[in-house]
Amino acid sequence: MFYETKDNAHGLPHDPFKAIVSPRPIGWIGSRGADGSVNLAPYSFFNAISDNPKMVMFSSVGRKDTLRNVEETGVFTTSMVGRALTEKMNLSSANAPYGENEFGFSGLEMAEARLINAPFVAEAHAALECKVTEMFQPKALDGQYSDAFVVIGQVVGIHIDEAALVNGRLDMAAVAPLARLGYMDYADGSQTFELRRPPWPLKK
Repeated sequence: MFYETKDNAHGLPHDPFKAIVSPRPIGWIGSRGADGSVNLAPYSFFNAISDNPKMVMFSSVGRKDTLRNVEETGVFTTSMVGRALTEKMNLSSANAPYGENEFGFSGLEMAEARLINAPFVAEAHAALECKVTEMFQPKALDGQYSDAFVVIGQVVGIHIDEAALVNGRLDMAAVAPLARLGYMDYADGSQTFELRRPPWPLKK
């Protein structure tokens, strides 16, 4: 099948776009507003975009509490969501009013970042401390702004649970990082394999 996205005429019960662009890592974004209130929310429009310097991005569809906090403070954290934290991550996605503490009603322990004024999930196997470098709304082909707000942050500090390290590497099978697929589907990294890039020229 083929369809043009301008009409979204796929004829399917559900839009397949986010299922096609998958799996997507989940950025569990921790932030604090200028009034001191904290927020924790999962974002599946999230990824690493640079290694030198280390940078990540997340995109907020609409103006949500996380975006408000990040605009006010210029910092955020992102905690790794392992399979064991799935249910609590899902609880933190509830559309609670501004000022409600998602750490509290999700049953999570809140830890404080070392270099920035933002919280992260203490139970997470890893967490990143980030300072915002850019925020913008992407433009469409017609010049109109998207309803998404892209936030790019430079990673200034990294927390790692030493119990998750095996031979100097994160044990991904044990950590089982959660990824968002399409629709209401998720997957974890409990089954992993290595694959090395082949040298050139290729051997026949």
